[in-house]
Amino acid sequence: MKPIVSIIMGSTSDLPIMEKAAKLLDELQVPFEMNALSAHRTPEAVEHFAKNAKGRGIQVIIAAAGMAAHLPGVIAASTTVPVIGVPIKSTLEGMDALLAIVQMPPGIPVATVGINAAMNAAILAVQMLSLADEDLGTRFADYKENLKKKIEKANEELKEVKYAYKTN
Repeated sequence: MKPIVSIIMGSTSDLPIMEKAAKLLDELQVPFEMNALSAHRTPEAVEHFAKNAKGRGIQVIIAAAGMAAHLPGVIAASTTVPVIGVPIKSTLEGMDALLAIVQMPPGIPVATVGINAAMNAAILAVQMLSLADEDLGTRFADYKENLKKKIEKANEELKEVKYAYKTN
């Protein structure tokens, strides 16, 4: 099995956030890899990874970083593979990371999800991959249908919650 999605994080301290992406990809049977690379501590390794990702079969990269959050942009600068950035809340409530990732210069886009929104990054990756993989598209449609069913079930359960002035 060869990975088609790469989850990259600046440090393993980001793993509690990024495992949400891993769990969703696993659930939808998308082969992926996970690595820690630092734009500042291992810049040569980041460049090597980015330049070789497409040749290794990687179709989407999910890159997480906090604080200065250069990792997603540095990767995007050296590859033609789509990069999805996940800003990690570490300082300034994650706003520093969000702004660092979303404010890329023309020609070097990084699709950016919300702060700590690794699951949304995985969903976006799956949507991209589903354009060329009908089976994955079907599994993803089932996943979305199950989200709808969870809300419908929650509303049924809420009907049983009683308050003196609750009208439904």
